[in-house]
Amino acid sequence: MSKGKRRAVVSVTAVAVALLAVGLILGFTGGSGQASDITYLDGSTSAWMYKTGHRPLVPDFTGRTLTGASLRLASYRGKVVVLNFWGSWCVPCRSEAPTLAVLSEQYRSRGVSFIGDDVGDTPASALSFTREMGITYPSVNDPGYQIAQELGKVVLVNDTPTTLVIDRTGRLAGVIYGSTTYSVLNTMLQDVAVS
Repeated sequence: MSKGKRRAVVSVTAVAVALLAVGLILGFTGGSGQASDITYLDGSTSAWMYKTGHRPLVPDFTGRTLTGASLRLASYRGKVVVLNFWGSWCVPCRSEAPTLAVLSEQYRSRGVSFIGDDVGDTPASALSFTREMGITYPSVNDPGYQIAQELGKVVLVNDTPTTLVIDRTGRLAGVIYGSTTYSVLNTMLQDVAVS
């Protein structure tokens, strides 16, 4: 294939990926279907916040933590929750883990709770990962992606890492696809923790 044809194929592929991303975003705007109901962060379509009044309600779930305790999302009502989907086998999860550990400590006194959802993993591997990364907040063990599928009713969770910010009323305030950066998650938390 010539260079010109390869560039054309790459350009068409890039356009298709961009259109798919916009379609997914429009499909998961809390039922409103309006892109104007969301605000993109850092000039990227991989991180956005829902505007107040347009936030979808996050389905409740119950799961077992990596240490065997029961955890129910509804018990966190009244707090802002950062829900991070990760796996010990996930390379980008390894790169974002220190950021999550730092922000969880910084926002603890401000009524923000962090929860991990460890997908496609074993508790032993996941516990080893959390110890190595200095993560002290709980993670539920979700080897079959059941919680991810349940939350798929309001937001696409089909890859790791994915991070959700849930407001005090249990509504989805923000989404980050891919590795979380300090600046993006901090921006979300400053907005949601204050409101």
